[in-house]
Amino acid sequence: MNDGTKRLVVGPFNRVEGDLEVRLDVADGAVWQAFVSSPLFRGFERILEGRDPRDALVIAPRICGICSVSQSHAAALALAALEGVVPTDNGRVATNLILATENVADHLTHFHVFFMPDFARAAYADRPWFAEAERRFKAAHGLSVRDALATRTTLLHVMGLLAGRWPHTLALQPGGVAKGADARDKMRLLATLGSVRADLEARLFGAPLERVAALADAEELDAWRLRGPDGDFRLFLTIAEDLGLAALGRADDRFLSYGAYPQEEGRLYAGGTFAAGRVGTVDPSAIAEDHSFARMEGREAPHHPFEGSTFPDGADETGYTWCKAPRLSGLPFETGAFARQVIAGQPLARDLAAKEGANVRARVVGRLIETARTLLAMEDWVRALRPGEPWCAQGSLPQEGRAFGLTEAARGALGHWMVVERGRIARYQIIAPTTWNFSPRDASGQPGPLETALVGAPVRQGETTPLAVQHIVRSFDPCMVCTVH
Repeated sequence: MNDGTKRLVVGPFNRVEGDLEVRLDVADGAVWQAFVSSPLFRGFERILEGRDPRDALVIAPRICGICSVSQSHAAALALAALEGVVPTDNGRVATNLILATENVADHLTHFHVFFMPDFARAAYADRPWFAEAERRFKAAHGLSVRDALATRTTLLHVMGLLAGRWPHTLALQPGGVAKGADARDKMRLLATLGSVRADLEARLFGAPLERVAALADAEELDAWRLRGPDGDFRLFLTIAEDLGLAALGRADDRFLSYGAYPQEEGRLYAGGTFAAGRVGTVDPSAIAEDHSFARMEGREAPHHPFEGSTFPDGADETGYTWCKAPRLSGLPFETGAFARQVIAGQPLARDLAAKEGANVRARVVGRLIETARTLLAMEDWVRALRPGEPWCAQGSLPQEGRAFGLTEAARGALGHWMVVERGRIARYQIIAPTTWNFSPRDASGQPGPLETALVGAPVRQGETTPLAVQHIVRSFDPCMVCTVH
């Protein structure tokens, strides 16, 4: 480029689920504009067409091996809406436990395996915290990495007890779960969660989960960095302060959540939107996907998922990704754990959103705060299980109908939309969290959240894969195989 701007193509990224490529235009040592590409097309939506609607419970989870329960849950919710069936109390609670287990496991994996090893790289060898970061987080060898993987293994015992297997369980059904639990299972579940709690309190936080969940504002967070208990959380805060991660990777500060974990009344984490300091509701009819810069047919107008399509365009010359551009009322929205906590009203998340918006530090903090809050809720859910009472309500599928299932995966808002005609799936559309976050530009030129967040990222002399860009990308915890399903 001859105007003083240079172009970098960054990718493929390691420690990311699936294929990702980012094109950067760089000027004056910073990213001027970014174009995010999902280069691998998979076509699960097309695979589902023409099949029995219940096949979605088998096929949709195969989209991904690390968040398969979320895909299964969205499919089960869509089928439940078609059948008009409501899960039993045990089924609702067990589903919460199964989904929460996967989400917490994902959060632990992201922090210890995907995100923190970047700070154990030689490029940071001159920083005062480097030796400790390397000791704890060097890829495959760090003490905290190995401990976290062991904790994750313990946590996944919940899957064995309630879901039979992981990934790709068939336990989640429209009316609840296919596998029940007895009194002995309840004791095992509580012991498992107690072991996970002890591990997190000893190494990740260095403090009780209740203390982490109660953090109320940025001042308390900074006090934890300065005087808090030793643990991986405090080390992260130290690194974030030194590198200015709170000033890196800010997008539009528009947040979306469908709400997570239904209770007897309401949800543990309420759904909605949050923008300009105001909470709003989500109108599913206002969701549409724009194909303007996706390698898809159907560019003439945005499509609501019930009318959506997934037809690759062989003559395409304008698209730069297989990812569509989902929009709510015409606007891009960021989704994920930080968004979920902001919308749910967690005080620290709300304070960070007001003072600094979403950024690299805030997204990671949101994920860790949610880990503590969710594990505490899981202990209560286990106590609420009632062995001997029904685990699954029965329903029957209509020959015609349309319905959607909205849930929250670890990475944010996940929706499945299903149209049934003559007893078969006529159309199936999926909008995954990373589809929202890594979406391309739309017809009006609005970039997706990551494309916006990358603008202004520093690029040091000689960098071909800028460190700042990697931190921003990983702060979203992308799952690219879900993005293009």
